[in-house]
Amino acid sequence: MDRIAFLQYLAARFVLWSIAHAPFGLARFYAWLLDLAIPRLRATALRNLELAYPEKTHEERTSIANEVFESIGRLLYAFARFPKMNRENIAKWIRYEGLENFLNAKKAGRGVLVATAHFGNWELSAFAHALMTEPMHVMIRPLDNPRIDQLVEHRRRLSGNRLIEKWDGARAVLRALQSNDAVGILIDQNTSLDQGVFVNFFGIPACANTAFAKIAAHTGATVIPGFAVWSRTEQRYILHFLPPVEMKGDPLDDTQRLHRVLEDAIREHPGQWLWIHRRWKTRPHGDPPLY
Repeated sequence: MDRIAFLQYLAARFVLWSIAHAPFGLARFYAWLLDLAIPRLRATALRNLELAYPEKTHEERTSIANEVFESIGRLLYAFARFPKMNRENIAKWIRYEGLENFLNAKKAGRGVLVATAHFGNWELSAFAHALMTEPMHVMIRPLDNPRIDQLVEHRRRLSGNRLIEKWDGARAVLRALQSNDAVGILIDQNTSLDQGVFVNFFGIPACANTAFAKIAAHTGATVIPGFAVWSRTEQRYILHFLPPVEMKGDPLDDTQRLHRVLEDAIREHPGQWLWIHRRWKTRPHGDPPLY
């Protein structure tokens, strides 16, 4: 490992350690530093919000962008405390709404595909579900820095979850579903033309991976959207398991259906989606770039 990568690893360890021993204000401060140090993140968020909410004023979109970084701070705050979370205290952090949708999907016996996103606290949702109900498989993309990746993966496994690396994704997902296990997959990222189809997302063509829909159709697994959304009233997260989304076997239509559910959820809580990702980077042939 080169020196820069090692210093990044030390910095990551220090950030997690310091957040774990401080009030939420420190995590919010680190999120503010991220915003300050990498200005392209806010620029991307504002551009995305301009595309998705053309009717809003610049001040309204700026307010949503501010909420995004606050949401990142809350995610860091929870992630730093994973080693201290257990079955006895997890209810202080999160509760269910719609758990019956997940339990009924398990009863069907063909496995459960949980369609989730970089929305609310996706790290805590899977971690807490393992403590409150049962461990699940989570598809991940390894981080570029192997030491930081090892640090993050260790914490993700603390509650009993099993990780599926994206490179070995399809085979591992099929094995899990054959065992009637649940698999959580993030569906909201931009993908390349050779791997995806264009769906309508906030009124804009967005290139989305069809692998999720194809696996669901192939296996007959029940598809359940799941998102952990912050409740200001309760000062904790609510893990929503929504009713099953029917997969009819057409990759485009099924992927569109999933993104319609995701868009509806984001519109309810726009400040909790990760707008800093260039979601509309891939364009249809002939369309100008949006960034």
